[in-house]
Amino acid sequence: MGRLIEAMPTFSSIRDLTAEHHLWLGRANALVRQSGDLGDKIDLGVAIEMLTHHGSAGAEMIRLVLYRVLAIAELSAPASARGAFIPAGNSFDAFASLGKILRSATQDILIVDPYMDEAPLTEFGELVPVGVKLRLLSDEANHKATLKVAVARWASQHSTVRPLEARLAPPRTLHDRAIFIDAATAWVLTQSIKDFAKRSPAEIVRADDTASLKIAAYEELWNRASVIL
Repeated sequence: MGRLIEAMPTFSSIRDLTAEHHLWLGRANALVRQSGDLGDKIDLGVAIEMLTHHGSAGAEMIRLVLYRVLAIAELSAPASARGAFIPAGNSFDAFASLGKILRSATQDILIVDPYMDEAPLTEFGELVPVGVKLRLLSDEANHKATLKVAVARWASQHSTVRPLEARLAPPRTLHDRAIFIDAATAWVLTQSIKDFAKRSPAEIVRADDTASLKIAAYEELWNRASVIL
């Protein structure tokens, strides 16, 4: 449901619907029906009808219904999955959700982001528990120049209590934005940390089924990457 909300197209009127709009509405209708709440099903039907005469109002009502269904789904989800979908502009929710992941580490954190800048350190670095090693892996061609500056200054100030290592992988070898905790738990992010939930909704997904494969693959990339610090 979170991913559906994230991909919601712009609606002007029902007369201007494209195949993409129809496909999205079909998926929305199917998910709301699966929720089992009759009121939500009725409200979604009314909202879609509103698109005929009140395009923007109908679209906002659709959005309201989907967020309501999402909130109910989160209540019945496993604790690890709650709060995984973060609406656009909810910077504190993003901070809290990422902070919860980082604080769970006891030994090692590996953050992977091909477009990394200083944000993992300036915005989230002090959320890493004292003594836990933080490793940053970015793309040699696509990382931001501020990353190297932030890494050097962090090391000069925090190296004794907050160990840090940063490396750059060869161009286009990193395909995920991810956080790996203690080489045991994998979280995949739908956006770069520097942009997380700032302009569009974002999602944090725990990759239980593929965790061991992802961890092994990125440890191999880490070992082959060039060292910044």
